[in-house]
Amino acid sequence: MSYWEHNGCIVPLDLYYDIETQTWLKLEEDGLITMGLTDIGQVRSGRLLHARIKDKGKLIKKGKPVASLESGKWAGPINALVEGEVVQRNELVLEKPDIINYDPYGEGWIVKLKPVDFNKDAKELLFGESAIEPMKEYIEHWDIICMRCT
Repeated sequence: MSYWEHNGCIVPLDLYYDIETQTWLKLEEDGLITMGLTDIGQVRSGRLLHARIKDKGKLIKKGKPVASLESGKWAGPINALVEGEVVQRNELVLEKPDIINYDPYGEGWIVKLKPVDFNKDAKELLFGESAIEPMKEYIEHWDIICMRCT
């Protein structure tokens, strides 16, 4: 995996990003979308304590909540970056939400969706190297230093 790093924050270059919500998605070879919270997002939220993820089979409109996360200092929705049907929830995240803090791009993924129209919905997202400068600006604006909770 190739990635960019700034202030300890890891940004894999094979993902699509929404900078404002600090969420990512990956287009899998089978056409499904895996979605999660970025390294920067997990730092800003703090150690995650609770997670809820929409049920399998549920159609989620782009921009609507596909999950909600809660830490000691933050609670909020994780909005779908593309319209799609929930095909898999990460049961590990439901049992142990702080896995997102340890491994936001690996075991800490949140949901897998079957997209309705990926190409249309992904136009607003930044892919790979195009995310580097906006991520750097975001990190510096919020004075973020990334660390993995242990």
